[in-house]
Amino acid sequence: MIYYVEDDTNIRELVVYTLEKSGLPAQGFSNGEDFYKALREQLPDLVLLDIMLPGEDGLELLRKLRQNSLTASLPIMMITAKGSEYDKVKGLDSGADDYLSKPFGMMELVSRVRALLRRAAPSREDSKLITCGPLTLDDGRHQVSVNGQPVNLTLKEYDLLHFLLRNRGMVFSREKLLSDVWGYDYEGGTRTVDVHVQTLRQKLGVAASIIETVRGVGYRAGEGQL
Repeated sequence: MIYYVEDDTNIRELVVYTLEKSGLPAQGFSNGEDFYKALREQLPDLVLLDIMLPGEDGLELLRKLRQNSLTASLPIMMITAKGSEYDKVKGLDSGADDYLSKPFGMMELVSRVRALLRRAAPSREDSKLITCGPLTLDDGRHQVSVNGQPVNLTLKEYDLLHFLLRNRGMVFSREKLLSDVWGYDYEGGTRTVDVHVQTLRQKLGVAASIIETVRGVGYRAGEGQL
């Protein structure tokens, strides 16, 4: 199930119709209050959020979803008329997994939704454990633990950690990480990567030192201080 929060009735109905015709069950909401009611009844597989909403805006909804343990790792895509670099970075820094600016094509929307759902789904065929000191990443179960205790990560935090661990010892620039993990050809500031590294370290606790900063270059996964 996909939830879409959008106050424009025409856009909301068109997106929901398109998703359902594509075999992706969806439900639309015009405001955060109705969205929260639905969340209490059923957790979706993915959330699409518009930024400009009556009452709480999409960024505030995003922050609350990321702060709640039940929805912290829920795939979330921002869909908004705001297309500036600042708004995109703000959405990604707040925990969004993807960002699509209006006007957008329905085929692109469906393609991005399917890609997010694939990345979020457990990959049973490629089940693989990656261990690094006290940290264990189970890619088959899409789970991370430190000293046996589960760590709640957003989809992008997980993708970033997984990428670094799979390429342990290799140093990646912020631009390279943004391109390979986020899928963006990004020019300019790369604060998004730094913010995600910071929050990832906070969540990893005693395993935080596994993500090493290489001054003047970027980041890599090492063994950490055991």
